[in-house]
Amino acid sequence: MTVQKHIAHNTRVPQKKRIVIKVGSNVLTRDNGKLDVTRMSSIVDQIVWLKQNGYEVILVSSGAMASGRDELRVKRKLDSVKQRQLFSALGQVKLIGLYYDLFCEYNMHIGQVLTMKESFSTRGEYLNQRACMNVMLENGVIPIVNENDTVSVTELMFTDNDELAGLVASMMGADTLVILSNVDGIFNGDPKELLSRVIPVVNYDRDLSEYIQDSKSNFGRGGMITKTNIARKVAEEGIKVIIANGKTTNILIDLFSNPQETMHTEFLPNPNPTSQVKKWIAHSESFAKGKIHINDKAEEALKGEKAVSLLLVGVTKIDGDFEEGDIINVVDKQNNTIAVGRSNYAADEARKLMGAHDIRPLIHYDYLYME
Repeated sequence: MTVQKHIAHNTRVPQKKRIVIKVGSNVLTRDNGKLDVTRMSSIVDQIVWLKQNGYEVILVSSGAMASGRDELRVKRKLDSVKQRQLFSALGQVKLIGLYYDLFCEYNMHIGQVLTMKESFSTRGEYLNQRACMNVMLENGVIPIVNENDTVSVTELMFTDNDELAGLVASMMGADTLVILSNVDGIFNGDPKELLSRVIPVVNYDRDLSEYIQDSKSNFGRGGMITKTNIARKVAEEGIKVIIANGKTTNILIDLFSNPQETMHTEFLPNPNPTSQVKKWIAHSESFAKGKIHINDKAEEALKGEKAVSLLLVGVTKIDGDFEEGDIINVVDKQNNTIAVGRSNYAADEARKLMGAHDIRPLIHYDYLYME
């Protein structure tokens, strides 16, 4: 087996590293939309290599819908929500069963983690999920994570599994997030042009909007925009991010044994990352229960070099109905979100105290993340 060949020659890992690997539907499916079991088996072989070389691995896997479509021929046309629910419910069983069989060949254990965006919105649920995956990793179990599509059918859904993978990488304190898609990385031009090249290294704070093409790839322009935005945010939190082609033979092995010779785009991590709490808050903008409008003086203070909390004296308007401890967005006069934080007050109490001096801040600095 090819994997065994690599194992024989690459066994030196200085210390245990934690990796989150996201495998997209466009990697796990064939052109006809059916699950590519051969590709899936190859991904498993490579994860086994990583495990045998001392890495901890969390797998965020798409493919439930593709797995479920072949299981049942529906008698009448279903709307998109019902299709998602039906085929995901059928397919998730098949998908995890396939992973179970493939990892069983190596006597490795897997555990299924189905989650929803709401499960990241409160600190308690966030910590419970982290504890669950930590105990799995401590006992040598590989967590396989996916969105629970059977119930996640509202507007509060992950953009796709890139967003989920970013949240998991941040929550679990991963060293590296690998996003496997059907592209070699981020190109400096149209990928179809002969002169276009993959950008090998990107700093976490670099603006790549000029390189995002208007033309759609197989996964759509929105897919690449999402990947880039997620990659930058995760890298800003001190986690290295790699975007690579999951259909390239032994891509995971090569990324970690011979990265200099392997095609990919790497986002360099911020050397001074935020705290674990702020990492949670950084991904929480879409969970916000309220919106805080501030004046110019408050905005200037928040954007200054000195670390400050948001005081109620600088608040001009409060939207929403939130409780103490909920996530709230902070917006400027143009209604642009400039910060996200955890409220020290319920909405009604905060409204009564707007403009007041010498009271505890609406959002303490330790729970405030600047966008």
